[in-house]
Amino acid sequence: MFKIGEFSKLTQVSIRMLRYYDENNLLKPAQTDPFTGYRLYSVEQIPRLQKIIFLRDVGYTVAEIGAALKNWSGDFMADQLKSKQIEVQQLLEQEQEKLSRIKTALDSIKKDEIGIHYNFIIKQIPSYPVISLRRVIANYFCEGLLWKELAELTNERKIELPVTEQCFAVYHDNEFKEADVDVEVCMVVTKAVAVDEPLCFRNTEAVAMMACTMVYGPYENISGAFRSLAYWLTGHAGYRMKGKNRQICHRGPWNEENPAHYLTEIQIELEKVN
Repeated sequence: MFKIGEFSKLTQVSIRMLRYYDENNLLKPAQTDPFTGYRLYSVEQIPRLQKIIFLRDVGYTVAEIGAALKNWSGDFMADQLKSKQIEVQQLLEQEQEKLSRIKTALDSIKKDEIGIHYNFIIKQIPSYPVISLRRVIANYFCEGLLWKELAELTNERKIELPVTEQCFAVYHDNEFKEADVDVEVCMVVTKAVAVDEPLCFRNTEAVAMMACTMVYGPYENISGAFRSLAYWLTGHAGYRMKGKNRQICHRGPWNEENPAHYLTEIQIELEKVN
């Protein structure tokens, strides 16, 4: 039998943690000296301690470790670890997204772009005959999957598209949404085309006044353009927002490898205030 200090040295686990595992019923001493009250550990407890350390290091909580130790078997642990793998992967993706936002902010600070001024011009947008695909998607960054699906569907149906393909997206929500975004992706065609669901042929609405600006760089920069529009509208009190926003990606992942060289046109419908 080993005193707690000896067992700590042999297993490379601190006395503090051994006491913690004792208090949480994960690893009780093999014996307690009835005269001194010293905790005594045996060599047979080392495999259990190794399991505890392994589970702790892969992110298990105390409660999860206790449950795993009670049900320890090859099949049970394989299922448990697969679930934990998915959980950790999701956390990594969330942290990677945070890192990406931090990098974008740092790049903006270096380039003095946090207060960048976007030049808005007002355009009159005609009606376009389009083949479109409209779905509610997880978030704005999933729009690329919608474009991929539209391309696959038009190829499968052997729909002929103009050589100078014009494409844009229409955002049907009346507010910014973090999830469940209603987006329609559109390809301009030269004539009416018979299509079946989920594709749709329609003529888009003509827009008399559309505030338009170009956004350079990754898609994360788009939010800055909308903030800039708020200042533009404040300085042009005769206008207010109306209707749906549109977005035209002139350069994106399909024709530009470097996100810093993306070029996106933002279009926001306006109306005059009487």
